[in-house]
Amino acid sequence: MTNVIVKWNGKEYNIDIGDSISTVLDFKKAIEQHTNVRPERQKLLNLKLKGKAPDDDVKMSTISLRPGTKIMMMGSLESSVEEAQRIPENLPPVINDLDIPEEEEVAIENREEYLHKIDKRVKEYEIKILNEMRPGKKLLVLDIDYTLFDHRSTAETGAELMRPFLHEFLTASYKHYDIVIWSATSMKWIEEKMKLLGVSSHPDYKIAFYVDSLAMITIETQKYGVIEVKPLGVIWGKYPHYTPQNTIMFDDLRRNFLMNPQNGLKIRAFRQAHQNRDKDRELLRLASYLEDIAQLENMSKLHHSRWERFRDHGYNL
Repeated sequence: MTNVIVKWNGKEYNIDIGDSISTVLDFKKAIEQHTNVRPERQKLLNLKLKGKAPDDDVKMSTISLRPGTKIMMMGSLESSVEEAQRIPENLPPVINDLDIPEEEEVAIENREEYLHKIDKRVKEYEIKILNEMRPGKKLLVLDIDYTLFDHRSTAETGAELMRPFLHEFLTASYKHYDIVIWSATSMKWIEEKMKLLGVSSHPDYKIAFYVDSLAMITIETQKYGVIEVKPLGVIWGKYPHYTPQNTIMFDDLRRNFLMNPQNGLKIRAFRQAHQNRDKDRELLRLASYLEDIAQLENMSKLHHSRWERFRDHGYNL
C-alpha cells in the first residue's frame, strides 16, 4: 500500500493506493470521496506515465509513485460548474462600439468629472492580492467573456468553451507581464470562472489579482449615452509601479477602455466555441506580439489596433 497526497483547492488529502485501487479511474473515484469532484472533471497534473497523463483504464501499478508523493489536481465541484455556466444578470449590454469617434475618446479620458470618479475608486475599491507583483514586470489586464471564454454557448465542461491556447498564452505572457483579470461582472463569477478554466491553480503562471464590476465607472458618450467602462487609472492609482507606459489591456469591447484608449487592444471576440475552437489562433498570435513589445520601455506610443503588422513595420505604428 502506497500513501500519496492529493493537493486541491488549497488543501491536502491523504489517499492510500492498495488493492481496492487498481486503475487510474479507481484512484479518481477515491479522490472524489474526499473532494466531491467527479472523476471526469479531475485533471491530475503530475500523474504521468511515460511523460503523458495516463488513461483511466491504466493500472496504477504501472505508475511509479513513491510514498508521500504529492499530486496536484485541478477540477471543479458540480455546484461551481453550474454557477460558472450561469449567465449573470448584471452583464452589460452588447453594443456595436466600432464607430465611437476617436475625438470623443480624447475628450472622455481627460474630463475632470471622470477623473474624480477614478480617484474615488482608488480610495474605496479594495483589491485582494492573490500572488506577489514582481518588480520590473509590465502589466497585462484581461477581460474574460468573449476574450478568454465563450460564456453564451453551452457545454458539458468549461474546457469546451475556453479559448484555444489559453494556458499557453498565459504561460508565455507571465515571463514579462504581471497578469490581472478584470471582468464587468461580480467577483464570485470571476473566481468560479477562473477555477473552471484551471487558471487560478495553474503551476506555470500566477494571476496577481482580480478586478470586478465595482471598480468600473460610468461615462456619457454622444452616441450611446451612459455606459460603464474599465478605467486603468484605478490600478495605476493603487499600484504606481504600473503606468500608462507599461500597461496593456485586452478586451473584446473597445468601449471598455475609452478612459485609456492608448493602452487598449480590441481582441477578436471568441463566440460559437464549438465551431471555432479548432481554428481560433488569436491568443497564440497575441502571445508573440506581447513578447515583441515587452522589450519597449514605453508601450503607450504604440497603436495596438495595428498589432498584427508590428513585426513587419516595427515601433512607429
